[in-house]
Amino acid sequence: MAVLVTGGTGFIGSHTVVELLEAGEDVVVIDNFFNSKPGVINAVQDITGKGFAFYEGDVADKEILRRIFRENFIEEVIHFAGYKAVPESVEKPIMYYRNNIDTTLSLFEVMEEFGCRRLVFSSSATVYGFPEKVPVTEDFPLSSINPYGSTKLMIENMCRELCHADERWSVALLRYFNPIGAHESGKIGEDPNGIPNNLMPRILNAASGKTPMLYVCGDDYPTPDGTCIRDYIHVVDLAKGHLAAISAVREKHGALAYNLGTGKGYSVLEIINTFEKVNGVKVPHEIAPRRPGDAAKCYSSPKKANKELGWKAERGIEEMCRDAWNFVLQTHIR
Repeated sequence: MAVLVTGGTGFIGSHTVVELLEAGEDVVVIDNFFNSKPGVINAVQDITGKGFAFYEGDVADKEILRRIFRENFIEEVIHFAGYKAVPESVEKPIMYYRNNIDTTLSLFEVMEEFGCRRLVFSSSATVYGFPEKVPVTEDFPLSSINPYGSTKLMIENMCRELCHADERWSVALLRYFNPIGAHESGKIGEDPNGIPNNLMPRILNAASGKTPMLYVCGDDYPTPDGTCIRDYIHVVDLAKGHLAAISAVREKHGALAYNLGTGKGYSVLEIINTFEKVNGVKVPHEIAPRRPGDAAKCYSSPKKANKELGWKAERGIEEMCRDAWNFVLQTHIR
């Protein structure tokens, strides 16, 4: 019996594979390295002292999926594979719809063929659009404000309708807020291909001199220091949330949504200042114009996940910043 992890060499996927292996699960991974690096495989094995089956390929390719299911006894799937950059999705909406929806449809069809109906889906807080208030709870109205968010919402709807049509399906929809940090070993962390869009990789690039400056998009929001407030969660805590979700889908049926966050909001400048303090390095930064589509505040209520999954984020913002910088100091995956 094994758990298939699609996109398992990515930032969140690789940390989840570590947690699964350390919990004694058999793991199978498929990835095409679109936004990750092959060295992650050895790094995960170094951390855990355990091996896992790996298939290089595209999740949209049903033939490689069928091969995986024929060669392994897959009972659950954690589905990370997909494009995830919001600005890029605005520029290339067709690419995002084609990739994110096609991969999921192919996965669902092959899961059905092999009688595998337990799924943990990597969703996003973007499905809440512009929430009217905070903290955000799972019963808030759902909407999308960019193509990336639209694909996440469409896949959530697909999961709900699939469970409605066939009560044997069990799906956990995990709505992430803002994952940062890295594994404490420094062997895996956030190291995206190309130009990063998320805050922490941009901080790391500025702190290490890879880029000359971090541009903070807007300081005139209705927040205490004028910069946007978000719910940052340590990637290891987020990975442990997937482990809890696997346990849930083994026991429950239907499609259940859970926020994975800390329930606390920090501003962009608070993150920068904390990073400088705990690591003793400067992050050159300047204020730039607002980015279109950024909400002033967005942070979660994780109470449902606390209660129903028995999961709670344990690591604070200082540990997130320290572990992220340690990854840069220790290694870069190649």
